[in-house]
Amino acid sequence: MGADIKSLRTRIKSVDSTLHLTKAMGLVASSKIRKAGIAMQQSRSYADAFASAMQLLMASPECAKSPYLAKRETNRTKLVVIAGDRGLAGGYNANIFRLLQQYPDAEVIPIGKRVCDRYGKPTVSSERLATADALQMAKDLCASFAAGEYDRLGIISTKYVSMMTQDAQIQWVLPLERSEGADRAVTTFEPDEQTIINAAVPSYVGGVLIAALRESFACEVTARRMAMDSAGKNAQQMIDDLKLLYNRARQGAITQEITEIVAGSGS
Repeated sequence: MGADIKSLRTRIKSVDSTLHLTKAMGLVASSKIRKAGIAMQQSRSYADAFASAMQLLMASPECAKSPYLAKRETNRTKLVVIAGDRGLAGGYNANIFRLLQQYPDAEVIPIGKRVCDRYGKPTVSSERLATADALQMAKDLCASFAAGEYDRLGIISTKYVSMMTQDAQIQWVLPLERSEGADRAVTTFEPDEQTIINAAVPSYVGGVLIAALRESFACEVTARRMAMDSAGKNAQQMIDDLKLLYNRARQGAITQEITEIVAGSGS
């Protein structure tokens, strides 16, 4: 009985230590959520505005000559995969890897320690990647595409739906897709549409990449906070259950001692 009490006391201390850790991680995630949400909304607005301008530009027949709109017969795929730098965020990283499995032949450009470790690549932080570095990455990707080194570019990231829901998604960035019905009658581009689109595409891809990074990070901290809240509740429930067992074991030990004392005095 004494061994059981000692074991329960040890387990209670261990789970209580885990509870403090989950609370601390939850508070850190909560402190980042607001800032990450603002950055996500700003990058979304920028990417959406840029996309609207690109659609007006692509409505011109001259832009069809751009290498960024060329459809190719082969299907060599390059994917920028954005995952987290850390775990303990529910299914955030697992959902990314599950979606990535659908493209086994793609060349992967990892961003985030978890995916970099999986592919044995130098770590590129998804949280701390500078805007200038993301734009340079987009510029290099566009140059490779224009040179015909691959045929389509996608970004696997996480879309923020709500505090409770974040979905892994893939955005196909290159080649550019023209939307039907774009009005170009009131729009004039100088010097000419093809020159402008060739110059603008790297910045556009960079904007899409930065928006995906900011949104993915907002999803990561939100998922981590929800995971830590859930883990904290489970840890507290476990502590309550262990304390109940501990009190029962302790009461049983006391009762046994009293019984032995009474039996001893009677003899």
